[in-house]
Amino acid sequence: MYGLGIVKGMYTTLMHLVRPPFTRQYPEEPVPISQRFRGYDFAWVEERCTGCATCAKACPHGVIDIITESLGDNRYAVERFDIDIGLCMVCGLCVEACPYDALFMGIGFELSSDRRWDLVVHKEDIANRGKFSAYYRTPLKEKIADREEITEIYNPSTGQNTPHA
Repeated sequence: MYGLGIVKGMYTTLMHLVRPPFTRQYPEEPVPISQRFRGYDFAWVEERCTGCATCAKACPHGVIDIITESLGDNRYAVERFDIDIGLCMVCGLCVEACPYDALFMGIGFELSSDRRWDLVVHKEDIANRGKFSAYYRTPLKEKIADREEITEIYNPSTGQNTPHA
């Protein structure tokens, strides 16, 4: 029982020992990443954000700091929108909680720094970046505007398309 497991493990080790190495020279040679990769890079669309702070409330570590200013008539302007990516665990709960689809995860991961205070990303740094991951949800109004007009509907009882009224 134990001897067979050791033999299988040694066989795997020997197979990896004789094959050519698989190495990327990272800084010079870019690493291909999936479009569904969620990195530390955030993308924020300022026009959609109402300053409701739902994303800040949904964050388990409290890394999002939002300060708003009242414009009157139940409207608010976002004065400060900071994300501390040094504490962020990339869970995506802030993105899921945003009711206006204003905050998205990006695909960037090269945000290292020697200083702790450089890991706080400010409003000006993330506004309208446009590097969305594949988790980006297009807002409903844009979906309706991009969709072609439906002129016929499939009727399963007849098996034919019928004109839409």
